[in-house]
Amino acid sequence: MDLSSSLRAFAPELVLTATIFAVLVADLLMRSRTDRRRTGVLIALSLIGAGGALAWAASLLTRDLTATFSGMLALDPFAQFFRLFFLLVALVALVMAALSDEISRSRLGEYLLLLLTVTLGLTLLSSSKNLLMMYLSLELVSIPSYVLAGFKQGDRRSSEAALKYVIYGGVASGLTLFGFSLLYGLAHTLDVAQVGHQLAALQYGPATLLALVVALVLSLAGFAYKVAGVPFHMWAPDVYEGAPTPFTAFLSVGPKAAGFAVLIRFLLTAFGDPAGATVPWNLILAIMAALTMTVGNLTALVQNNLKRLLAFSSIAHAGYLLMAVAVGSWDAVRAVELYLVFYMLMNLGAFLCVQVVRDRVGSEQMAAYVDLRARSPLLALLLAVFLLSLIGLPPLAGFVGKFYLFAAVLQARSALYYVLALIGVLNSAIALYYYARVLRAMYLEKSPADQLQPSFSLSPATTALLLLLAVPTLLLGIFWFPLADALTGAATLFH
Repeated sequence: MDLSSSLRAFAPELVLTATIFAVLVADLLMRSRTDRRRTGVLIALSLIGAGGALAWAASLLTRDLTATFSGMLALDPFAQFFRLFFLLVALVALVMAALSDEISRSRLGEYLLLLLTVTLGLTLLSSSKNLLMMYLSLELVSIPSYVLAGFKQGDRRSSEAALKYVIYGGVASGLTLFGFSLLYGLAHTLDVAQVGHQLAALQYGPATLLALVVALVLSLAGFAYKVAGVPFHMWAPDVYEGAPTPFTAFLSVGPKAAGFAVLIRFLLTAFGDPAGATVPWNLILAIMAALTMTVGNLTALVQNNLKRLLAFSSIAHAGYLLMAVAVGSWDAVRAVELYLVFYMLMNLGAFLCVQVVRDRVGSEQMAAYVDLRARSPLLALLLAVFLLSLIGLPPLAGFVGKFYLFAAVLQARSALYYVLALIGVLNSAIALYYYARVLRAMYLEKSPADQLQPSFSLSPATTALLLLLAVPTLLLGIFWFPLADALTGAATLFH
């Protein structure tokens, strides 16, 4: 594509970039205005910009796009799906920030432009087909995220979250860059597709094979860090707990999905089908998947803070997704995309419920949810829907998503994948316990007379957003075929 065609195909990202600058300028110019008026303008600008980028991205779905900017970015159906996905997540996260008491109104402009910047990085990361572009996009996502994790001024947990996030992120970033440099040394190119061609043509001696294995393992470090896969998961619980809840919700879905998008593109393009790959990358991912889902679920059993519980739950769900990525088939890629859509709905919904309780009660502990059915019946019901879907019980979307994941794994017809599927089933059974703890607290437990929590109602905006997430979670558990059919071509990657 020539430059003008590339710019037209890149229009949603350009709209997002313009929105970032518009929010920055508006925030600076309206410093003297009242917080309420400035807040309204900033949120409106952000929503209009993100919504405009989403509409433009949707209009490009019917166009035959290949690659832009001399092959640096791919605009295949796979990339277009994830671009729409990230913009949808950003819209929900922006509304959550507007509804939250954790985001200072005086600093809302900074928060919004940083969140939009991360979203821009996510869209670039999922479409990058150049090693250097992958790394730069990874940093564009990571650096603003460090700031957002520690956004609550004067909060010790928030400062600790940012510090740990920076340390783990810096180490993972360095390992990834070293892995990419080894790949460049082997293939003499930064284009991921050309890397695949060059690696396939190499004559492998012991030293070359060792270098390739080391390059793969180091390169996987940054991707595993983004998806919170073991052993690069240790930052997640503290960051999820310390960060503002709207950003925690965004972090649990957006960057995680981007990590899977770039991981799939990197492995399938550079290393090819796992059945014929020189390095058994599917075995590495299968081991990581088994460890990730097991560590996440077992550690979640003892959590009493809901944000930490959902953090370990998020780690476990990364394990389920890694299980399908290890298969490397077209059906597995489609299953990952389908599950991410369902995961977006149920996880953002669960964190929005946590945000409401935190804002009304001032606590994220399990005790704040005792007898919630009496204090806020609608909130308790909606949180139950999201948690039951996260468990994977029918007839909810989470069940359909897990069915597709396990079906893709079993279709590989290999002892490795049969064992992996069995581990996944056992972990799903373990997950039932810690989600059921929250349900029991809401519906079966009673607070002592001297520890009664206040009743509260939901604002119309909060109710609307919760229903917007809960209704599809219910309906897609029954009528998922249209979405699955729509994703039929979205698993296509152009090399």
